Amino acid sequence: MTDLPFACEKTSATGSGGMVVTNHPLGTAAGAEMLAAGGNAVDAAVAALLALTVVEPMMVGIAGGGLSHLRMADGTSVVFDALAQAGADMHPAIYTPVADSGPTYMDAAERRNLVGPSSVAVPGNLAGWCAMHARFGRLPFADVVEPAIRYAARGFQVTPYLSGAIAENAADLMADPAARALFFPGDTHVATGARLVMADYAESLRLIQQQGAAALHGGELGAALVASMAAGEGSGWITLEDLRRYAPVERAPLVGQYRGHDIVGPPPPASSGVHIPQMLNMLAAYDIAGLGFGTPAALHLLAETIRIAFADRRAYSGDPAFVDVPVDRLMSAAHAAACRAQIRAGAGGPATPAPGRESQDTTHITIADRDGNIVSATHTINGLFGARYVVPGTGILPNNYMSNFDPHPGKALSVVPGKRVPTSMAPMIILRDGKPVYALGLPGGLRIFPSALQAIVNLIDHRMPLQAAVEAPRIWTQGAEVEVEQGHAAQQSALEAMGHEVRVMPHIGGGMNAIAFRPDGQMEGAACWRADGTVAALAGGPARPGIRFWPDRAPEKPAAG
Repeated sequence: MTDLPFACEKTSATGSGGMVVTNHPLGTAAGAEMLAAGGNAVDAAVAALLALTVVEPMMVGIAGGGLSHLRMADGTSVVFDALAQAGADMHPAIYTPVADSGPTYMDAAERRNLVGPSSVAVPGNLAGWCAMHARFGRLPFADVVEPAIRYAARGFQVTPYLSGAIAENAADLMADPAARALFFPGDTHVATGARLVMADYAESLRLIQQQGAAALHGGELGAALVASMAAGEGSGWITLEDLRRYAPVERAPLVGQYRGHDIVGPPPPASSGVHIPQMLNMLAAYDIAGLGFGTPAALHLLAETIRIAFADRRAYSGDPAFVDVPVDRLMSAAHAAACRAQIRAGAGGPATPAPGRESQDTTHITIADRDGNIVSATHTINGLFGARYVVPGTGILPNNYMSNFDPHPGKALSVVPGKRVPTSMAPMIILRDGKPVYALGLPGGLRIFPSALQAIVNLIDHRMPLQAAVEAPRIWTQGAEVEVEQGHAAQQSALEAMGHEVRVMPHIGGGMNAIAFRPDGQMEGAACWRADGTVAALAGGPARPGIRFWPDRAPEKPAAG
């Protein structure tokens, strides 16, 4: 595809020595620093994620949850499930729902599942990062933590993205003394361009540098988090024993097929590994390239495909420890054929999706090294600034993952000890003939896996350059109104004539970042306009063998005899 109906705002980068793409320049710098120091993609990923807990504190933290999808050079593939889970003392009736239907269905009285200690689930991020580094990392763990410590202790420049998030959540953040002191010095929110120092968090990171995950999962930082559960109003349920018992789960990725490619993604409780292949199976029967990118017919087909996948997601998804998810059936050709029969020529009346909530506030990294190791990882503290309070003396922002559970007892997503809620996270890796060709992912809550689907279609069907594939305008629906980005706004009337209720959005999902792997060993990295995405490519390498000095004259010939 040569003529694009949109313009790219960023440029990609290429190199053969490694590639780091994250949604903040300093996150990318931390990962690149590890590769330059001789580390591998796992070292770079953990360093980047820890750095992002400093410079993107509204998106991710050590007391959050997420998924890391690793493909190692030897072909080993594993997903580290570090999603947060309900604590042992939690039960289905811990919240009082405010409504039995409608847009406030998932809300609890006094916002107890959204803000404060009562909204915090047992975190998994730090445990997951330490586990994957212990198994696959090359550098000492202390080296991997160092960039994050440096950013926290010495400070970093606040981006408009962070400053805006602080301003938007001022009421909740200012209600907590520790958060107020950090983000509102002099009772004025930290402005764009200001230098933000996180001294308490730097000390917490130094403790983690020495003790690893144990610092939080049973140690001093965990004790501080537990103490915050009982402080003030809205006390929570997390115990030190919950933290000690938490363990990330190593899961085998799922593999689907699409036009000669293997589509590899995380299994339940993630939706992407199941429903992206399901949707691609549906689309495989159509000439997607022939329909053209962004045409009314193409957008209608995408909307219908996404609608049908969401219906299955609502019916079947869940934590496989509690729910039997029919993975094989959902990914089968027979099911795809049955789904295609549900595609409507016109949209008809709007459908009402089942209740559900998943925060759009997340971060994603995509990293590869020169040896062929790849990490695609999506991690979060759920809502912006998580539970919107800082654990005193630690600088830690806990998650508010409990807002993703159904506050009503007796439901599929009701609170049960140890349960992890389904996630739309889509850290994907695409292979052809057994070799990686693309790795990608993005933040964005319920909009993640349909957006990842569209990027895969852009790459395989429309043959877009990598930069265009991640920046291309998106579409999304759960079955009610259809959201389109501004780049598709010209098709609004045509879609409405087909029966869709259309809403034009400034963006759908968050900042995608991706890597393409070329046959000649070169890698291309791309990040899109929806976040502060930044690419760092490594090229060059060691000196030619035998080069030890710069002689000022030709070497002397050895003496005869």
